[in-house]
Amino acid sequence: MIKEIIVVEGRDDVTAVKRAVDAEVISVSGFGINAKVIEKIKEAQKRQGVIVLTDPDFAGEKIRKIISKRIPEVKHAYISRIEGTKDGDIGVENAEPAAIIKALENAKCEMKEKREEFDIEDLIFFKLTADPDAKVRREALGKELRIGYGNANQLLKRLNNFGVTKEEFMVAMNKINEETKNGK
Repeated sequence: MIKEIIVVEGRDDVTAVKRAVDAEVISVSGFGINAKVIEKIKEAQKRQGVIVLTDPDFAGEKIRKIISKRIPEVKHAYISRIEGTKDGDIGVENAEPAAIIKALENAKCEMKEKREEFDIEDLIFFKLTADPDAKVRREALGKELRIGYGNANQLLKRLNNFGVTKEEFMVAMNKINEETKNGK
């Protein structure tokens, strides 16, 4: 599994990257990149490192520059225009898995063992799934840990892939439980 979190432009790029490698991927939704997404990327950089893989076109470069300006220590992976072009359309989503792998290797991605610190039983126990308030609790946890909101499966992957420790998790859950108890 790739240690760094890979940042791409859109959902189709996420699919292409996941077809090529086992990695956590963040989509910035094209020019929809906003302060919330930047904060998520900053947290990812702090926890695991980030590799930016955008389309080999003007928009991709512009997004890459926005991210680099706010988070200068990110790594960069590049595919060529030829590798990313299919039927006149340019984008990471058009690249073959081998081209994506080569780009990530050239960016000096690091490998790590797949981490399974958290499992579904943890989510059930802490009422993050299979509970009427699970969605609200997941939203609060994602905000507190700065890993973003996700359904139960996404949350589980992020807890493991972002390197969240049991201690961080417990501190966040205690805060959420306290706020819930006090009606905040």
